[in-house]
Amino acid sequence: MQFSPLVKSSPHSLPSPDGRHIATVFASVVNVRSVAGLSSVANVVKLGQEFTGPVLHFQWSPSSRLLLVADAERVRVVSALDDSFSATIKNHAAVGTKAAYIGFGASDGEVVAVSSLGLRFSVFDLASSKGTEIANPKVFSSSSAAGCFSFRPETRHLALLTRSAGKDMISIHSYPTRELQRSWFPDTVDAQGLAWSPDGRWLVVWDSPAHGHRVLFYTADGHVFKAWSGPANPSPEDKDHALGAGVKAVQFSPNARHLAIGDSSRSVCLLNMASVTETLRLRHPKTIVPRETVQVWQEQITVSHAGPVVHGFLRTAQMISPAPPPREGSEPISGCASIAFDPSSTLVATRQLDSPSTVWIWDMQAAELRAVLLFLGNVVGITWHPRIPETLLITCEGDQYSGLAFVWDPLSEGPRVVDFARHLSNKTGSRSRALWLQDGASSSPIVFFSNSHNYLLAYLGDADQGPAPWTLGSPRPAPAPEALGDVEESPLELVPAPDLRDDDDYDDDDSELEDTFVHKR
Repeated sequence: MQFSPLVKSSPHSLPSPDGRHIATVFASVVNVRSVAGLSSVANVVKLGQEFTGPVLHFQWSPSSRLLLVADAERVRVVSALDDSFSATIKNHAAVGTKAAYIGFGASDGEVVAVSSLGLRFSVFDLASSKGTEIANPKVFSSSSAAGCFSFRPETRHLALLTRSAGKDMISIHSYPTRELQRSWFPDTVDAQGLAWSPDGRWLVVWDSPAHGHRVLFYTADGHVFKAWSGPANPSPEDKDHALGAGVKAVQFSPNARHLAIGDSSRSVCLLNMASVTETLRLRHPKTIVPRETVQVWQEQITVSHAGPVVHGFLRTAQMISPAPPPREGSEPISGCASIAFDPSSTLVATRQLDSPSTVWIWDMQAAELRAVLLFLGNVVGITWHPRIPETLLITCEGDQYSGLAFVWDPLSEGPRVVDFARHLSNKTGSRSRALWLQDGASSSPIVFFSNSHNYLLAYLGDADQGPAPWTLGSPRPAPAPEALGDVEESPLELVPAPDLRDDDDYDDDDSELEDTFVHKR
């Protein structure tokens, strides 16, 4: 394991999606460094004197070419490595409110802004300098604002969930004009979100947990194909599942073959998307019995007066209950907290509300428990590596986990401890976080860690697996930029910019959604 030198940071520091660069916001500028040359700044982007902050939203574009920085008054979109593009969007939020969500849309040339309180949903086309506003997006909070819309893979159609006069509505909008193509009222009481499947075949909408188990499957043209109303043949322990809270978590597998649905029970249902029927069920036992096929790793913390605190893991052979005893006077909680598939769709990691310090890892092919990771602190993040299969990044909350991250894979002897704190000259603080660096050139995983003062990288490969990318010297050449085109000035205050629509991939004839039931009309 190799650690990079420390680099000065701020609360807003992010690696690019392609893993080539890291951008950090300082006051009214953005510093961009190449991962292959951390010792020097690759570019300094000036945001202008009008940009006063504080920064509310910071994001890389999907292609890693542009950066989005937003405060309460305006959104700045700038080129990351040169001065070929600059755009300013004013009045992106309703007067007297803050935007619940701001980010890139289906491409580099699109910015989405969702106002708080469900006032409006705005889409800004950076290539045409035009904006589109839609009223009444269904927004509950800033953390759930991204659940009211979804972009269809390949065609980039926008599906939007709105609510007016006490009724939910779903609308489909074409790319890139975002013109309304069709809309309908779903059979929901209080829909909580919607999502396209990774293959774009299905649009899934789920109702509030307060209204039981209800997940609706629509075709791309808006026809309801099937409604899922809860697990079939529930176990005796879950026989009263219909009386409890309904759907709490919905997650597609990357290959779009399965949809995992978690509710208030101790089970996660897996639906086969070829027929939209329940095929598997992951049952979290209250007592774990270690076996040869089930690895149970328990965290051990060693404290010494002379040295630092040491975190390690021991494989236990004893029966163990991961759920702590309920506190006196507190109501018991249960149900699914999160679901995450690895990129190969062979493993899925889950967390349960009644055992917040436990990570369950399941084998999808056998529908069996593969490993259980027991931590002493509550787990706050589980993220699979986006490119390397079966490699999981775990973070926990609490002072004893400040500056720590854990990486697990099936061949490791328990989770590996990545100790960033030893390489930091100050306390990590509450804003610290650990992310995967999506470096396509490295065969070994790399973890990016940042806090309010510094950031650094950890290369988890051995010496025989090649050098760390920051030791290679000069940066790798970036892909050739797309052809440039001019845009007119507009109230969005856009300057001449590249044509960001990816015209080579866009065809007007493809703007219509295909009708799955075209032969049945």
